[in-house]
Amino acid sequence: MQLLDIYIYPIKSLGGIRVEEANLEERGLQYDRRWMLVDNQGDFLSQRKHPKMAMIQTNLSNNKIEVFLKNHVEENITIPFEPLSQEMIPVSIWDDEVIGQVVDRKINQWFSDILGFSCNLVHMPTSTERKVSSKYAAKNESVSFADGMPYLLIGQASLNDLNNRLENPVPMDRFRPNLVLSGGHAFEEDDWDKVKVGDAVFKITKPCARCVMTTVDQTTGKKSKEPLKTLSTYREIEGKVLFGQNMSLLEGNKIKIGDYISAYKK
Repeated sequence: MQLLDIYIYPIKSLGGIRVEEANLEERGLQYDRRWMLVDNQGDFLSQRKHPKMAMIQTNLSNNKIEVFLKNHVEENITIPFEPLSQEMIPVSIWDDEVIGQVVDRKINQWFSDILGFSCNLVHMPTSTERKVSSKYAAKNESVSFADGMPYLLIGQASLNDLNNRLENPVPMDRFRPNLVLSGGHAFEEDDWDKVKVGDAVFKITKPCARCVMTTVDQTTGKKSKEPLKTLSTYREIEGKVLFGQNMSLLEGNKIKIGDYISAYKK
């Protein structure tokens, strides 16, 4: 087995970026979900309620994030890695409330104009620690603005298995993984306890429960019933539809496409 793809999603719920290599951090891949859009109450925004967010693409370049509309690249803005504002506000993501740093009011206005309602872009400063639930933490680690865990792994064979059951196959971007592996068998990762990628070692913490976000076409921003409808027919356990494995980092500093993968079963 080898590492087939690496994806980073700098701004939560916006378009992701495939990279050739990535630095590993406790909270997740470097730059992954370190920024997040929130409403005026500080609650996080996602494609679950706002599928149009799928149409906003990101790119990393020279210590900044380039953001643009997929079908209108002239609609774009540049976001510096270091926020221009010193304003700190409380923000909520699921059951967690943490402090986010407002990036810049002009940038807030750009996103508000695109989405059609008032919102703020916040950055997660290093002073903010959002701890992984003690039920799943490997070593009391923190996580970024991701839903709950620092890393998400999916086997390409698992997606192939799903697509063989679908009338219209879907790409991997529906599931927003960080790491995609080639080789192995469909859903083989269900039985793993630890996985070694190159020199890095990860702890498998729990399966990833999927939601309606998987039904948002990342090229059009439109919702349908698939692939969640089909996936639920054979991957539903205790009321949750499972696809992919959440992970925490145990050791290692970097991964790259082509790294060999070895797994340790439970």
